[in-house]
Amino acid sequence: MAEAPASQISTSVPCPACQNPVQVYDTVLFVRKVLHQYFTIQNELKQLRSAEPPFPTLTASPPATLDNIDVHNTEHLTSEAWHAEIVAWFLRRQIQVRTSPEAVNTTGFFDEFAVEIGDNYTLLGDVVGKIRWAQQKDVPSFSLKLGDLSQKDGQAINAFCKRLYEHTFLSKYFYQKQDKIGRATIQTAPGIRNFFAGDWLEWYALMKLLAFFQEKQKTFSCTRNLSIVFPNEDLHELDVFFLIEGNTPVCIECKTGEFRQDIDKYLKLRKRLGIDRSQFVLCCLGLNDEQAAGLSSMYELSFVSPSGLQGHLAKLF
Repeated sequence: MAEAPASQISTSVPCPACQNPVQVYDTVLFVRKVLHQYFTIQNELKQLRSAEPPFPTLTASPPATLDNIDVHNTEHLTSEAWHAEIVAWFLRRQIQVRTSPEAVNTTGFFDEFAVEIGDNYTLLGDVVGKIRWAQQKDVPSFSLKLGDLSQKDGQAINAFCKRLYEHTFLSKYFYQKQDKIGRATIQTAPGIRNFFAGDWLEWYALMKLLAFFQEKQKTFSCTRNLSIVFPNEDLHELDVFFLIEGNTPVCIECKTGEFRQDIDKYLKLRKRLGIDRSQFVLCCLGLNDEQAAGLSSMYELSFVSPSGLQGHLAKLF
């Protein structure tokens, strides 16, 4: 493309690039026509846009109250309305989210057993450990020598295992009274395997936070197993997430096994989410209060044991 002298307007001349004959146009006239076409199209676009309804703005109404709802037996937490504030909070930060409604459906028995295990882990931890070991090793059954325990503890563990069986968390269980041995067959259903592999601690954290914020009469929404996608397409899953009064996040990451190799990952995640260190909590099974306090002072995260979770919340709220 090149501009030719005015004397060649309306004649044909060889193209400088390909040498094929092309007609010469008046440059000023040509530019005027292009500009005329451009402004015509621009005006049409403005008219079309003004005729369209405005793009809906995402708003989230406060979640419905949990008054008069048994949080241990409800589908209320699975609704889109319950998650709306959480979704909006992340979208304001250009983070896409995908909720897992069934992960907060408390009509089953996961939540009740999780609370019982967490509140009595010193007593029941051996049973949970044996079940998890059997699942990992594909060993179908295990036994419990209840005669080695005090009469009170042996009776409590035997009663607990019977309830596990009655609610299908074990496939079989029977107690040999003469030998004081409990014999159990594990359940192979995926949901039960996941529960004893670590989901129980997530359920425990969820239910403890629910009870805490209900007691404090706080307005909140919550979810579990929340998938989030950052603008660069980095994908993460948050174990338990609460949003208090529409703007204060509390994120709980639950660890029943090794957690040390993940500390840096959680540090980076907390900073990307813009959550205060006191509100990004690693709930780690096996930590005592002294260890949790030491780790919290070393890293810009909050470490707690399951028994220390509510105490940490009490300091925040």
